[in-house]
Amino acid sequence: MKTDAAVIAPARAKADPIRLGVAFACVYFIWGSTFLAIRFAIETLPPLWMAGVRFLIAGALLYGWVVFRGGAARPSLGQWGVATLQGGLFFLIGNGATTWAELRVPSGMAALVVSTIPLMMVLFDWASGGARPTRSVVLAVALGFAGIALLVVGPGGSASGRIDPIGALALLAADIAWSAGSIYTARAARPANPLQSNAMQMLAGGALLLLASAATGEWGRLDLGSASLRSTLSMLYLSIFGSIIAFTAYSWLLHATTPARVSTYAFVNPIIAVFLGWVFAGEVLTPLTFVAAFVIIVAVVIIIGQRARAERGAETAG
Repeated sequence: MKTDAAVIAPARAKADPIRLGVAFACVYFIWGSTFLAIRFAIETLPPLWMAGVRFLIAGALLYGWVVFRGGAARPSLGQWGVATLQGGLFFLIGNGATTWAELRVPSGMAALVVSTIPLMMVLFDWASGGARPTRSVVLAVALGFAGIALLVVGPGGSASGRIDPIGALALLAADIAWSAGSIYTARAARPANPLQSNAMQMLAGGALLLLASAATGEWGRLDLGSASLRSTLSMLYLSIFGSIIAFTAYSWLLHATTPARVSTYAFVNPIIAVFLGWVFAGEVLTPLTFVAAFVIIVAVVIIIGQRARAERGAETAG
């Protein structure tokens, strides 16, 4: 899952096309690959423990980088409180539920369900006093949930492309938490140093995940001696590439281009995740998979297109 999805810069400078291309490639391909990396990481590591260690590593490295660059201010207790709330929504529930769900759901299918976050955000924004969605947006939301329903209750068994209902519920809970965290972050005061803020969120979220791991008995089942090299390397990949490099590219893109363009990762990531799961993990692709994927991605494209039109209208009015 991705970090702090609602940090939007107030102004944008003209960006170098090469830097834009590299940044988009990082967001598209690295984030698209994280679902498969999660699957490999939890083959021999407990899911909540793995996610907690992942974000503690990422948070510590990112915070250290901010301190090294001289951009860190001493955070107040209130700032730590906000970071803990955000870390709980984004990482404890958002990423933790996604990671746990991959014990039951193929990585590509998990990516498809998670890609409906923009649909959830429409509903949360409306419920919290935002703009009323248009008919096309309402249709897109209904279409997206129909795609998920097709994966959960479609005909046939698991070989037909259906996914485990409990895993699907965990992924929807992750979507809800991520959307709520994004709406909250978008309306909260912008931190002086976004990188420091996100490092704090990762540290808080990682600590909460380790507490949840202990509470669910994972620590008693933890056997680091049995952890495979593939699981260990996957966890490090998630920490460094998924949580730091791709996020840094994403954060920079929000300053360099429009949020609607950045949001295109929401329908590119699942395509990459489904392909990688099929090639490297032997995950089944069936006609049902393709139909559900098409329905979900079309719904996300409609939402993002609506957002792009709204941005153009705001720029014209300005």
